[in-house]
Amino acid sequence: MVRYIHHQLMGVTMAVCASAVSAAVAFGVRGIPATEDSHGRWVFLFLLGACALGGLLGASRIPHISEVRTFETAVPLNDPEAVLPGDDTVRHHLVDRSSFLLFLVPSLIAALFWSPWAALYPLPLSAEWLVRACVAARWERRHGLLLWGGAVKEQPLGKGQLLYSSVRPVSPTR
Repeated sequence: MVRYIHHQLMGVTMAVCASAVSAAVAFGVRGIPATEDSHGRWVFLFLLGACALGGLLGASRIPHISEVRTFETAVPLNDPEAVLPGDDTVRHHLVDRSSFLLFLVPSLIAALFWSPWAALYPLPLSAEWLVRACVAARWERRHGLLLWGGAVKEQPLGKGQLLYSSVRPVSPTR
C-alpha cells in the first residue's frame, strides 16, 4: 500500500529525472535545440497543454473525468495498523527502476533520432501528476483522511479503488 499523494509524487520524480538524464545525453550529443526545430517543440508544448488540461479536468467535478469523485468513492481501510507502511517508504522508493526506464528509453531514443525536444517529453506527465497530488492533498486536508492505493488481501476491491484511513492512528481500547 502506498499513499495516493506519494504515488503521484514518485511519478513526478521519475519523469523529471528521466527528462534530466535524456536531455543531458541528447543535448550533449546533438546540441541544444534551436528554436527553428518547430516539430519537436510544438509536440512538446501540445503534450504539456493536454496534460495540464487533463490535470485541471481531474480537479473538477465532471462525471467520469473527476479525480475528486474518485476520492469520494474511497472505502475505509479495515485494519490500518496491519497494512500501512512505515515513514521511510517514500524516501527509499522515490524512483522505481522499471518505471524510470519506461520514461527514459523512449524519450532518449526519440531525442537522439528525431528531435532533441523529445528528451523533455516525460515532463508533461509530471505536470499532470503534480496537479493530481495537489488535488489529493487538498481533499485529504478538507476531509481529515489519508488516501491509500494498493491491494490488501483482507479487503478485495475493484480495480482502481482507493482506501482511506484516519490521519491519527487508532488507539487500542482497554
